[in-house]
Amino acid sequence: MTHHSTPIPGQLAPLITAKNHQDNAFALPATPDNRMTAVFFYRGIHCPICKKQIEELARRQGEFRDLGVDVAVISMDDRERFDRQQQEWDLGDLHIGHDLTEESARDWGLFISDKEKDAEPARFAEPGIAILYPDGRIYAMYLQNVPFARPTTDDLLSGLKFILENDYPIRGTA
Repeated sequence: MTHHSTPIPGQLAPLITAKNHQDNAFALPATPDNRMTAVFFYRGIHCPICKKQIEELARRQGEFRDLGVDVAVISMDDRERFDRQQQEWDLGDLHIGHDLTEESARDWGLFISDKEKDAEPARFAEPGIAILYPDGRIYAMYLQNVPFARPTTDDLLSGLKFILENDYPIRGTA
């Protein structure tokens, strides 16, 4: 049985070991006025639910920016699969990472799956969302071991708006 652990809200987030579009080390966006960062970990180009979610984020990331929330998306897809995404998905100017290492994915508490269908890579991370403060502390984590039933963009936006307007505290740390 594989060991699985989840980062705890309030603690510093693990490092992300991945690459950016230029194959350099991936770094989270850090705009001067950001109040939080939303990091979306997705399964990869083989996942139609991921395509729908990531394309919606690309269309609506201005709504996150209006709240002071930067957005980043990351997968374990290798360069070839990442290049296909660039061509086949409408990604706008999303801050995207690829080649997330399995070790880094596990550090984030992501569930890992092995290939079951031809379109899938040999191993990939299941979806997750991390909400981070600018100082790198984790506010919230949404982790799944299946591709469906993710928080919707509308739910995330309304929740983030409430959190930021009401200085809502980190929960689940007792």
